[in-house]
Amino acid sequence: MIELTINKIDSCTIIGERKTKGWGEPVEKYWSEQQLFFALKVSKVFDLSIAADEQFIQEKQASGKNIKAILNFETSLNEMVLVKVGISAVSAENALQNLSEEIPHWDFNKTLSETQSVWEKELSKIKVGAPDKNKTIFYTALYHSLLAPYLYNDVNKEYLGFDKQTHMAEGFDNYTVLSLWDTFRAENPLLTLIAPDKVNDLIQSMLAQYEQYGLLPVWPLWSSETNCMIGYHAVPVIVDAYFKGIRNYDVEKAYQAMKTSAMQDNFGVKELKQYGYIPYDVYNKSVSTALEYCYDDWCIAQMAKDLGKIDDYNYFMRRSSGYRTYFDKEYKLMNGFSSQGSFRRPFDPFFSSYGECDWVEGNSWQYSFFVPHDVQGLINLYGGSEEFASVLDTLFSMPVGMSGHDVPIDITGLIGQYAHGNEPSHHVAYLYNYAGQPHKAQQRLHEIMSTLYTDQPDGLCGNEDCGQMSAWYVFSAMGFYPVNPAEGIYILGKPMVEKAEISIGDKPFKVKTVGWSDENIYVQSVKLNGRAYNKLFITHADIVNGGTLEFTMSSVPGNFKHAILPPSMSETLNE
Repeated sequence: MIELTINKIDSCTIIGERKTKGWGEPVEKYWSEQQLFFALKVSKVFDLSIAADEQFIQEKQASGKNIKAILNFETSLNEMVLVKVGISAVSAENALQNLSEEIPHWDFNKTLSETQSVWEKELSKIKVGAPDKNKTIFYTALYHSLLAPYLYNDVNKEYLGFDKQTHMAEGFDNYTVLSLWDTFRAENPLLTLIAPDKVNDLIQSMLAQYEQYGLLPVWPLWSSETNCMIGYHAVPVIVDAYFKGIRNYDVEKAYQAMKTSAMQDNFGVKELKQYGYIPYDVYNKSVSTALEYCYDDWCIAQMAKDLGKIDDYNYFMRRSSGYRTYFDKEYKLMNGFSSQGSFRRPFDPFFSSYGECDWVEGNSWQYSFFVPHDVQGLINLYGGSEEFASVLDTLFSMPVGMSGHDVPIDITGLIGQYAHGNEPSHHVAYLYNYAGQPHKAQQRLHEIMSTLYTDQPDGLCGNEDCGQMSAWYVFSAMGFYPVNPAEGIYILGKPMVEKAEISIGDKPFKVKTVGWSDENIYVQSVKLNGRAYNKLFITHADIVNGGTLEFTMSSVPGNFKHAILPPSMSETLNE
């Protein structure tokens, strides 16, 4: 903490400001000091005592680094004293207004009832039938999925911008805490289904940051950019929304913001433009960074094509295929590639470190399968579907050990080298579908959902990461998941609930199962709207148009030999 200010303004009210400096370091002209104004109102008159540097003072206001306030009451036996607190990043006056308008009364039970009603409405957007334990896990996950991002404007629509000026959120709600490296994978796609209006607000919040800061958000907190993690993953969130018809924002500005972030000279992009890849001897964390950029660039290319920007489309498609540069044919894994054109030697695919390392919160085994935009191209590098599935088998079955003196603590929830407790692995089990072996996906998904999610207080195997861990479960428990979040398709898995219904306007989408049980972990057959369905994926349109997806379950694998595999972009990439 830098400074705390306290001021008693009447017999029941204190206002103040708290300045802190923490996560969110300054970048050039932008500073990271966080200011929080507050207003505290009590239902009963109180006397205030203030201590500054452990010494009581006579004044009813104070500023300093070590300030304490003591509220003294005259109360009767069992008398209830109520407290309301309003906060603002703009002013104490706004904090008072927020307090007064958001909870204008002193009826605690009414506030409780209103809050419960709001959550009941939100959680009812997906209704499931399942054994009590699975239902508890599911709704806990859905609740977690809706906690972030956080509203970041006052009731009068004012908010503190990234330029440290007061702005008005005109026509949208402004949000902060966008943990995009995590949430672009499943959390944001989930919102496109159950809260599309909020998605519009999120994108307008991103564009406001672009106007004030010059780049799209990476991991914004309060009115600071933390630049935590890698990638410019605001891009897939925007592109996903765009192709799903969520466009209540300036589309051209959104495209230019994406392109600006992708053409900057920071965070390895300068090296990417210079060499055509990111060399490990020039830029630390090179391979993880580059692989994530490949996906983001593919997303930009798709929107460029739709907007008729063909030169941009061709350029970013070339960049999106750069993942091939890092594929070390000797080890058949991704590896660092030097500015001199050679792979890192010696090479330890189990190595991970917070320090010098080619990987961010992972190792080569955990990152080698992150090519969600061109899974078929990745399969081709491995020599075909059988070889690819065999490597996935190895990933899940090998020892869990990691090497390195400071292995990141984020790498948790290990099944072999698959790390469900951290996001780079989240799509991997579904890749079996691309290799034509969906039964292996179903077996691993059942293992993940039944062993790494529980109904206990420690029911997650890793950091929640602002809803991504739980959004993965929400999708997977219903039987499908967005491997490539911006492609508009969902890869089929196996349901962990007996039935589900997603409320989408007046066209609900239902998931039903036949023969569901803890033993029947395999899908025997699938129907869509009552007809036999032989694809290993469904489209976003299938869901939003309403209908019923039906899984027939069994204790033995089904026959999907002639099923239609999920689409791949490899032919386009090869052009």
